[in-house]
Amino acid sequence: MDNSQAATAAVSPTDAAAAPQGGMPGGDVLGDWMAQRVGPGAPPADKAGVVFLTQDVTDVSTIKRVREFLDNGLPVLVLGFERERYNSGYRPPWPHVLLGRTVDGKYAHRLQALAGALRVIFRHRPRLTEATILYARNIDQLLLALVMKLFISRRAEVAYEVLDIQPMFVAHGLRSFLLRLVERLCLTQVKLLVLSSPGFHRHYYAPTQKFRGPWLLVENKLPRVGLPERPKPAAAVASEAQPAGTKPLMPPHRPWVIGYFGLIRGEQTVDLMHRLAQRLPDRLQIRFRGVLTTVDEKRFFKTLESCPNIVYGGRYDHPGELADMYAGVDFAWALDLENTEHNSRWLLPNRFYEAGYFGVPCLSVQGFEVDRLVRRHDVGWGFEQPLEETMVRFFQELTVEEYERKRQRLLALPDETFVAGEEIRALCRFFARRAATPMEKPPVEKGMQPHPAS
Repeated sequence: MDNSQAATAAVSPTDAAAAPQGGMPGGDVLGDWMAQRVGPGAPPADKAGVVFLTQDVTDVSTIKRVREFLDNGLPVLVLGFERERYNSGYRPPWPHVLLGRTVDGKYAHRLQALAGALRVIFRHRPRLTEATILYARNIDQLLLALVMKLFISRRAEVAYEVLDIQPMFVAHGLRSFLLRLVERLCLTQVKLLVLSSPGFHRHYYAPTQKFRGPWLLVENKLPRVGLPERPKPAAAVASEAQPAGTKPLMPPHRPWVIGYFGLIRGEQTVDLMHRLAQRLPDRLQIRFRGVLTTVDEKRFFKTLESCPNIVYGGRYDHPGELADMYAGVDFAWALDLENTEHNSRWLLPNRFYEAGYFGVPCLSVQGFEVDRLVRRHDVGWGFEQPLEETMVRFFQELTVEEYERKRQRLLALPDETFVAGEEIRALCRFFARRAATPMEKPPVEKGMQPHPAS
């Protein structure tokens, strides 16, 4: 997930990796907040209709999704693990049960953790018997959900949300084959598959896993609550007096500025940015904000020392600092080069929605799923191989007029292009109907069909 993404109060999905800047609200404020979202007539959260199983209770995409469920009146109980990563000190304000600790990428350790989690779950079974939906993230949680359905939450239906296709699922070899087989068998018990990109269905779940059930596209859009006001479109005329809330045209005395905000991952990505900065020292500046993940920290800071036009501003508060961060850049970097044959090619990164909301065009790789989205709306630029050469030529030749045309087109798009809305409501309607009238087959809500891009 690029999700693309650690925060304080309001958060974004998988790739918005701002770090926590403070604690949660006090008890009274928190109680009022929960009462507003769950509502006085709702069932107590202790008897949750939706049981949310997650690999990390502090993960920002988990926090975002739970808040969206609560905003739509769904009582939620979160069952999840902890991981030693960013935002690790966060504790959810909603009802939750910790299942233990896991380590990213350590599958053997995760199998042991699952066994321990089952013991915890069975201790809490009185709270789980009346659940109507078991909402599982990643294969570990899906396995737990199916065990729960078999022994505890027998009337519940299982929904499976996928934000990334991990390399292990698409690799060759016996381990990957067995992992795909386990997932395929589990999918036969899944009533709804929730995907953050149509590319995951088109390239993996339909052809490889042969999934034919209903699926819903829920993109990594921004949560509406807590968002600052969006910049307004302005006439593409260079002027000293720009309307309030708009970004001035690029003056001739400064370079183009690229922003890479969120989870900073992929050595290949950082290497490409380093080479661009070296070749265009007076024409280009690159700004990083967020959390280093699959990037060697020592090597990263060595790169900063060697290139004064690459700067790292540290972690940030999400969404509090987003408006200022995006106001200071001309482009959002959406070239994920970490797994270019599968996940990076298929995903839709969170930063596309963040940047689009604040009027910043995206840079992408031609043929990737995010490039399809950028081209559909004509709100950015995609680059063909060799990336370094085509991007150097682009920045040497780009005019302010061409840039501003793209930007104004971006600002003219409706907020719903970048802010979560109908998809979440469709998901919550599905859950509410399952709770009210259990059926043999799930209802197909509007929007619960393959995305037009597929």
